[in-house]
Amino acid sequence: MANIKDELKKRILIIDGAMGTMIQRYKPTEETYRGERFKDWHIDVKNNSDILNLTQPQMIESIHREYLEAGADIIETNTFAATVIAQEDFKLEEYVYELNVEGARIARKAADAYTAKDPSKPRFVAGAIGPLNKTLSLSPDVNDPGYRAVTFDEVAAAYTGQIKGLVDGGADLLLIETIFDTLNAKAAIYAAKNYFRANNIPELPIMISGTITDASGRTLSGQTLEAFYVSVMHANPLSIGLNCALGASEMRPHIEELSSIASCFVSAYPNAGLPNAFGEYDEQPHETAHIIEGWAKEGFLNIVGGCCGTTPDHIKHIADEVKKYQPRELPELESSLV
Repeated sequence: MANIKDELKKRILIIDGAMGTMIQRYKPTEETYRGERFKDWHIDVKNNSDILNLTQPQMIESIHREYLEAGADIIETNTFAATVIAQEDFKLEEYVYELNVEGARIARKAADAYTAKDPSKPRFVAGAIGPLNKTLSLSPDVNDPGYRAVTFDEVAAAYTGQIKGLVDGGADLLLIETIFDTLNAKAAIYAAKNYFRANNIPELPIMISGTITDASGRTLSGQTLEAFYVSVMHANPLSIGLNCALGASEMRPHIEELSSIASCFVSAYPNAGLPNAFGEYDEQPHETAHIIEGWAKEGFLNIVGGCCGTTPDHIKHIADEVKKYQPRELPELESSLV
């Protein structure tokens, strides 16, 4: 098995683009999501992308293969909301383990097929762990700022169930992504570390990717980028980076800052620009790639790809542009207590 750290020292690695964008290209209906297995489910499941691992696995595998064909080195499992907390909306909590196992297996099959085609370019599977639809740092009730809809232990337990499925399904890495609440991310980190320790198995590398929500340069829960970085570095992650919320133009100063302070590898996968009035993304592949080429030229990047609105065409253009440049070198940072 190839070591991803060795690959990261050789070149800028490409992570895939948006799963949701690609799923919507199929124009899925309620019946598509239900498939044969859930055809009689008692509530609607439309837009629950994770259930497609069980009902339309060929669709998900085809999307993975499109990204691999475009040049992706790392593909994310289709498990962004595959936790008991998120799946509660669809009353599918009992299927969470299976959603994650199958999500990882589908991606594993596709990745291994492309590695076999060219062993010099190994492909990796990142188990996607999303931010949840409940937050530990913020109250959902404006009249009761101290109220929380969920506890730390509940979030950690939800992530533990997801992590077990991703590991059993064959993920190479864990990707804690689209973080808008660092306390949720800490629960995911705790769950991962505890799971590996409790089961006496080697830890998988952890990628951490936060979200800067607006021009203030802060996460939704109020942290600056540097504060976010400092608060999760105890996890000793493989990489830390940013995704979603911003297009490449808006994300640039934040990636530049992160590249200057991070002692680990740096990742970035921005949206295809900002959404238009209809919530759609208009930035063309060559436009996104041109902006990201500047990041690579400046030495900001180790891992790069796309988030909302990006397609295999975006990933191909990005891959073609950044392969001209060397990856960001890890800095030798001095640590001291004053």
